Amino acid sequence: MTPITTTDALAEYCARVAKAPFIAVDTEFMRETTYWPKLCLIQAATPTDEAIIDPLADGLDLTPFLDLLRDPAIVKVFHAARQDTEIFVKLGAMPVPLFDTQVAAMAAGFGEQVAYDGLVRQMLRIDLDKGSRFTDWSRRPLSDAQLTYAIGDVTHLAALYPKLRDRLAREGRLDWVTAEMQGLVDPALYDTTPDNAWKRLKPKKFAAKYLAAFKATAVWREQAAQDRDQPRGRILKDEAIDEIATQAPTDVDGFNRLRSVPKGFGGSRLGLELIEELKRVLADPEAHAPKMDRPSHNNAAPPSVVELLKVLLKAKSDNAGVASKLIATVSDLEKIAVDDNAKVDALTGWRRQLFGEDALKLKRGEIALVLNGARVEVVEIE
Repeated sequence: MTPITTTDALAEYCARVAKAPFIAVDTEFMRETTYWPKLCLIQAATPTDEAIIDPLADGLDLTPFLDLLRDPAIVKVFHAARQDTEIFVKLGAMPVPLFDTQVAAMAAGFGEQVAYDGLVRQMLRIDLDKGSRFTDWSRRPLSDAQLTYAIGDVTHLAALYPKLRDRLAREGRLDWVTAEMQGLVDPALYDTTPDNAWKRLKPKKFAAKYLAAFKATAVWREQAAQDRDQPRGRILKDEAIDEIATQAPTDVDGFNRLRSVPKGFGGSRLGLELIEELKRVLADPEAHAPKMDRPSHNNAAPPSVVELLKVLLKAKSDNAGVASKLIATVSDLEKIAVDDNAKVDALTGWRRQLFGEDALKLKRGEIALVLNGARVEVVEIE
């Protein structure tokens, strides 16, 4: 297959598939040494028409394809969509409506985060050749093996989607997946604003001085990573942010005593920048610390209750053929253990029907878990 390398050819392809009910999409990108992913290839396929698009081609304008992604009449099908979606959001095109076959597979009984090749093998009885998976997609020309691998990712995806969708519809679970997709197209998920970077991390303390330094370091790191187009971890590791917030160093010697920062960081250009930022916020920690509710020690989740909820979750997920991770997380269980009205997904919608109601009944002693052979069952208590 010859990749599309001109805007006219791309516009022609997009016009041909504009009336398709869905389009399967995949990308090949590189970001091991960069903050921003470098888009190297786009693969797209409907049931009758497929294409490989070369975004590195000189003069190629991706607008026709981005318009296709924005079209609400066409379902965009991905497997493990988040990183692909992040790339297109950066290009200004949120792919809505979206269908992620990895999430759908979790609802259809294929386990936790099933790999694409595993799903293709189980549903289409095809073994994929993954030999080109880790090749350098930025080098040109691309080999025939690379192109064959790349187009296979979407042609099989286009064949898999209707089967998976029909299976979920028969089992009454299509609405579950549709609801789950709303989270994947939430713009907040792809927010790279440096001021919000600290929210992805977990502060371990709640004193104003710690929080002011914690937020300032996370914000500084995000901005430095973006400005230099380097991965966050190459600037500072996550654990270094906690140590810096705890020790609050404001000079080179203070940084050189830290264990989690690179040797010599304090005297480097980056280190000196961060020292000045820490001096600024620590001059008035109360004004710069984010507002956070301090957890009450009285509300700590009882370990025994959490363990019981884990057993119930496993039983419910096994019996329903749904990946437990899709129903509730450990964090959800901890919150349910201390609060019947916890603001968690596990107590809303289909999750509440499948698991949440019985979780609350278990807490109230209205049901019990019994072992029937190798199977855990739920029984009502008279």
